[in-house]
Amino acid sequence: MKQWIALVFSGVLGGVITLTGSHFLNAEKNAETLKTEAVSYTRPVNLPAWSGSVPFDFVQAAQKATPSVVNITAKIARTARSNQDDFFFFSPFGGRGGGAPAEGSGSGVIYSENGYIITNNHVVEGANELEVTLSDNRKFKATLVGTDKRTDLAVIKIDATGLTPTEVGNSDEARIGEWVLAVGNPFELTSTVTAGIISAKGRNIDLLGKGAAIEAFIQTDAAVNPGNSGGALVDAQGKLIGINTAIATRTGSFQGYSFAIPVNLVRRVVDDIISFGGYKRPYLGVTIQELDSEFAKELNVDISQGVVIEGLEEGGSAQYAGLQVNDVIVGIDGREVKSIPELQEVVGRAKVGDTVNLKVLRKSKSITIPVKLREQKNQ
Repeated sequence: MKQWIALVFSGVLGGVITLTGSHFLNAEKNAETLKTEAVSYTRPVNLPAWSGSVPFDFVQAAQKATPSVVNITAKIARTARSNQDDFFFFSPFGGRGGGAPAEGSGSGVIYSENGYIITNNHVVEGANELEVTLSDNRKFKATLVGTDKRTDLAVIKIDATGLTPTEVGNSDEARIGEWVLAVGNPFELTSTVTAGIISAKGRNIDLLGKGAAIEAFIQTDAAVNPGNSGGALVDAQGKLIGINTAIATRTGSFQGYSFAIPVNLVRRVVDDIISFGGYKRPYLGVTIQELDSEFAKELNVDISQGVVIEGLEEGGSAQYAGLQVNDVIVGIDGREVKSIPELQEVVGRAKVGDTVNLKVLRKSKSITIPVKLREQKNQ
């Protein structure tokens, strides 16, 4: 009897072991045939390693821009310095006093492989000797091709070929909040790169004087100091979008904001200087004022931003086209106009003889008037 019970128990135990083994074998088999992938809660996106919208660093942009930025040493027989209130031109010539020779430095941007270089007028103004040092330390004597004081731009040339010209971007497409780099030679520290963002566009700081001056600066918080004048402001792809020109300061050094001439205006002026020795500037022939809410009520218009025509020059482009006093300019060539700098920049980028289409409000009625631009004389 005991033997029979032992046999039954052994059979039951064997069955349990067999079933258990079969269970684990099946589980192992299923684990091999029903493999799963880890769940990802991020959407895969094929981004390029170098993305301009969210750059992780600026190495490639700096490497691209630096070879196109030069150091300019200027010598003059007497000192010269420009400043105005809390805005400061980076003139290379400090106030030594008397008529002693002065020597200072600024920056420039190579515009063509055969030696044309962009810089600021105030960097080279009055200089009787100019020397350019490239990023590879080669030195060249430079000659002045031409200048335009009203935009603070100048072109110089060195006798060289095979240079690395800057890649020109589009300043119209630059956006507030976008990363930018300033490349130049502050305090004679060659090939210095600083980073910041675009803080504002179309900024007028009354630095170049009122009237015919064109001020529509790109404002940034990239650190810029004496020696940076004429250097490059580039985007995150290393493309030129401006020429660094001035800072807002009470000390003469960087205090938070710097200003650059937008490259779309730069190209227009520089191309004329290279072709004609000077800038052939188109103009409307008007005196203007920015619209505000009180002025809008007087004119019976339902907007609070625009440019009001206060006067017309006899025989000027605007008068000839039929514009009238108190017309409010709100657009030009499909682009919205809210301020004087915006209007001046677009007109300044046109060529003499071009026709621009001005959208104006006249007694609350919207009309579009084509204006053929004439050349401004006696600038």
